[in-house]
Amino acid sequence: MRSFLPAPLIGVIAFLLLLLNSLFWVPILLLVAIIKLLLPFTAVRLHLDPLLVRIAEAWIACNSGWMALTQKTAWDVQGIEGLDPRGWYLVNCNHQSWADILVLQHLLTGHIPLLKFFLKQQLVWVPVMGLAWWALDFPFMRRHSEAVLKAHPELRGKDQEATRRACEKFSLIPTSVMNFCEGTRFTVAKHQLQQSPYRHLLKPKAGGIALALNVMGDQFRAILDVTIVYPGGAPDFWDFLCGRMRRVQVRVQTLSVPRHLAIGDYASDPAVRDAFQQWMQQIWQDKDTQIERLLANRVR
Repeated sequence: MRSFLPAPLIGVIAFLLLLLNSLFWVPILLLVAIIKLLLPFTAVRLHLDPLLVRIAEAWIACNSGWMALTQKTAWDVQGIEGLDPRGWYLVNCNHQSWADILVLQHLLTGHIPLLKFFLKQQLVWVPVMGLAWWALDFPFMRRHSEAVLKAHPELRGKDQEATRRACEKFSLIPTSVMNFCEGTRFTVAKHQLQQSPYRHLLKPKAGGIALALNVMGDQFRAILDVTIVYPGGAPDFWDFLCGRMRRVQVRVQTLSVPRHLAIGDYASDPAVRDAFQQWMQQIWQDKDTQIERLLANRVR
């Protein structure tokens, strides 16, 4: 299929396979989620949550199947060896494209527990998938600018409480809490608007990852710092479906959980907040350097 069909036709076929896959699995997912909603007891969750995860992993496996059928991608991956699918992880990654999500799910499913993403509140209205994310207890966040939070500090508390409730649910069964610390996809325009000090990244936002560590720091086995590089340029979703994502480089670095920061009060203690942001900025500087090195090797 990849060799003789035109790219737009491959894109249509890939989209239909993704749609059919979702329409098959999401109703099953919702049925189990409704039972969980009607019986909101911990004992019930302990039985139904693993079932919901298996359904989601079946959806991901089918996605990997149509990706293999329609895509001709060279995968260059390092750092996923020795991870534990029965442990808890906090996963952090740079964000350039909607394809990032499918790349992460394709590579990490089976190596670590199911990824649970922090999502923008608006995404709950995405057809079909919004319901699936709700059923899987993905946390939906109303992200506000720092200026808005300064004018309305009570909004900061609401987001923190929503994150805390989500993370408490994650503590019942092994989970990988996933956060795109940039808060949005990288574009040149956003990079210039932010006056980002990094060459290939937007400024990181430490609040979500800080609260996740504060709530679940004792459970996390490690922090996985994931770097995704598209040597041919980050594809938009249509380019991805059309098979134009020719090569992907992924590097996964396992970091120790900073226990001294996890026990601090990020929201109320300026010293803890400064220390956390410095820790995050160092991770981001190392990531930026790694991206630069990977892109430089591309042309050799």
